[in-house]
Amino acid sequence: MEAAPTKGDQPAVSDVRTGEVLSYSAFVRRVMRAAAGLRRHGLQYGDHVIVNVPLGATLPVAVHSVAWAGGIAVLDATGEARMMITQRGYDPAAVKVEQVFSFQPVPGARPFGDLVLNGVVEFGPLAGPALTLDRLRLFDHDELSGDLRRLAARLVIGKDDVVISAVSEPFRGLRVVDLAMMSGAHVVVAHEPSLVGCRVLAQERRATMVVAPYDLARRLLGDPILRVVDERAIVSSLGL
Repeated sequence: MEAAPTKGDQPAVSDVRTGEVLSYSAFVRRVMRAAAGLRRHGLQYGDHVIVNVPLGATLPVAVHSVAWAGGIAVLDATGEARMMITQRGYDPAAVKVEQVFSFQPVPGARPFGDLVLNGVVEFGPLAGPALTLDRLRLFDHDELSGDLRRLAARLVIGKDDVVISAVSEPFRGLRVVDLAMMSGAHVVVAHEPSLVGCRVLAQERRATMVVAPYDLARRLLGDPILRVVDERAIVSSLGL
């Protein structure tokens, strides 16, 4: 959100699978409007919202919309919560929620687009719980943002970097997106690419960094241009 005024229409997140490209300004607009929509539909501070969305351009929009509205995003596909945001479907028997919003048409769910019709939330919470993986440990805004700033400084990520995210686990993928965007960089979300696929993608996108699982990261080491980061480094400081 801080980078948006200076980055504007420059790309923030590119999704290789869908071809979608979100600029910084588009990302901020969607988050602020969707946060307003969630509040309009009854979300209150501290409410849980299940987010069952795959890695890509829509995952950070969904999670940050919930957090910006004052809710707590639960990265899961089941359980009890005030609301649920899904990509393409859900099991009504596995969730207990009041409302479901979906990016793709799903029987019984409202379109996610309904959330971005009216109003914005200009100022989201700067403290308090924002996200949980298991409903037991809550990660708050201060913890997540402070850790990302330390990572960005240690990994030397800058506004001109193009970061390939080759991770597969949603929370790690979300961390890579947040890390890159906090620095004003452009993150390209790949989907479990092979070694050759990762190299081709890095060349096509003129990437300067890649975050990948250990085995892939190890094989990418030695590239004269790419900085290679083991995905475990993105979450190790959080004890994960």
